[in-house]
Amino acid sequence: MTARVLVVYTGGTLGMVPSDQGYVPAAGLEARIRKQLADAAAILPSYDLLELDRLIDSANLLPADWQRIGQVLQQHWSDYDGFVVLHGTDTMAYTASALSYQLRGCNKPVILTGAQIPLGQPRNDAVDNLTHALLLAADARISEVCLCFRGRLLRGNRARKVNSTAFAAFDSPNALPLGRIGIDVALYGDRLMAPGTPDFAFPDSQPDAVALLMLYPGIPARLVDAALDPDQTRGLILQSYGVGNPPNADVTLMDALGEAIDRGVTVVNVSQCHQGPVNQGAYATGAELNSLGVLPGLDLTPEAAFTKLHFLLGLGCPEDIIRELMVRPLAEDCTPA
Repeated sequence: MTARVLVVYTGGTLGMVPSDQGYVPAAGLEARIRKQLADAAAILPSYDLLELDRLIDSANLLPADWQRIGQVLQQHWSDYDGFVVLHGTDTMAYTASALSYQLRGCNKPVILTGAQIPLGQPRNDAVDNLTHALLLAADARISEVCLCFRGRLLRGNRARKVNSTAFAAFDSPNALPLGRIGIDVALYGDRLMAPGTPDFAFPDSQPDAVALLMLYPGIPARLVDAALDPDQTRGLILQSYGVGNPPNADVTLMDALGEAIDRGVTVVNVSQCHQGPVNQGAYATGAELNSLGVLPGLDLTPEAAFTKLHFLLGLGCPEDIIRELMVRPLAEDCTPA
C-alpha cells in the first residue's frame, strides 16, 4: 500500500495507561502502537504519528482544542494521503462535527477513532479500531471527516456516543453508516461526499458564545437566565421535547427566548429524542417557537448544532447568514426540511 497516513494523537483512552487514580493520558504512544500493530504491518499504509504537546482526557475538551487539532491537520495536509485523529470517546462526536465544518471542501479522509479499553490492556478494542481507521484513512474514495468505531464508518457530524460501556459505542441515529468493516471493507459510495476544494477555516474560539439548554419539567428561570446571559451568549441550542415542543405555558421561559432573539441571539431548537427531526409546526406548543423566531434544528445532533453555531459565530457571519446556514445542510450534517 503506497498511501501515507498521519496519525494525530490528541489523548483519550486508546493511549492511556493505568494509574492509582484510574486511566490517564500518557506520552510515548508511537512505540506502543508499532509493537501492537506489528503483525498487521503488511496490510497497513505507511504512517507517522504526531503527538500533541498537551494530551487531554476528552472530558476536559475545550472549543479551542477543535481549532488546535484542525490547524495541525491543515499544516500537514499536502504531505499525506489521509489522517487518523486519536481522540477520547466522551467528546469525540463534538470534535468530529467541529472538524467537518473547519475542513470544508475536504478532499482526503479524516478518520476519528479511539477505544473503550486502552491499547495493551486485556480485551482491548484499540487494536481493531486503529487498524480499521488506518485502512480507511488510506482509501481515496473517502473525502470527508468520519468517525470509525467497532467496524462502522459514520459521518463525523452525524455521529453520537450512545453507549458508555459497549464496544459499539457510537451510532449515527439519523443517517445510515458510510461503510462497514468485516471480512471485507465495504464502503457505500452513494452515501459518501464527493471530493471538494479545500477551503479551511479555523475561527477564534469563543467558549462563552454558545450555550446548550435541555428543557425538563419545572425548569427554573435562573437556569434559563444563566443560559441567555446578555453579556456572553450569542447563540443557544435548545433541546426540547419530541418534535420540538417547549412548555409554552411557562411564560417566563417563552418571554426570555423572545427577548434574547430580539437582541440578536440565535436560538436553534433540536430534539431530545435520539431519532427523528424537529417539526415546530406539528403542535401548537412548537408553533409558538416559530412566532418567536426560534430556528428548527431539523435532525441535527446536539453536538453538530452546538459546533456549527460556534463555527458560524466565530467566522463573524451576519445574523441573517447564520440563520440561513443553520437550517441548511453544511457538510451533509442534516436532512433538508
